Amino acid sequence: MVDSSIVLWGQTLAYTFYVLAIMALMGWFAWRVTQPGESRDAKPALFYSFVAFLVVVGVSLHFITYYTIPWKPMDMHRATITPDKVFNISVASHTFTLPSEKLLVSCDDKVLFNVTSGDLTYGFGLFRNDHSMLFQMQVVPGHKNDLLWQFDKPGVYTIRSTEYSGPAGVNMTLKDVVVVSCGKS
Repeated sequence: MVDSSIVLWGQTLAYTFYVLAIMALMGWFAWRVTQPGESRDAKPALFYSFVAFLVVVGVSLHFITYYTIPWKPMDMHRATITPDKVFNISVASHTFTLPSEKLLVSCDDKVLFNVTSGDLTYGFGLFRNDHSMLFQMQVVPGHKNDLLWQFDKPGVYTIRSTEYSGPAGVNMTLKDVVVVSCGKS
């Protein structure tokens, strides 16, 4: 899978240029309508051509970035994928309960995180050591909350709640509990 931090960097760059183009359109239009005399009228053909260009670029960005999302292929074929490991995790009273002290994963394993809530809506996020997020999902009581992920690099990850669940939710962190190892162990 493509690393989510690379996808985020690429999307940030693409959408920054897109927003700058939109701001250029707004600036040009504002400048034109504030000019004295007849030159203040913005030419409709030029204006609508630029708007059409922005629409085409915007839709294209969505199509292009759709195919860079790392988990999309697994989600599209999820019914035919059997996970290598399943971790059943419960959360209630602002506490995660794991099936074991450490969740051990091998590289290229397809892992299903099945998380259930006993009381409130929580978040379930996996974070790298630099505090950037690998993935997250919302955990709603009474609903199926699971996420299928394939780890392709070794690492140690922290579980955090990514959803506001009251003041006690700020402490919902399990440091270094998901351990991914590659190679022979």
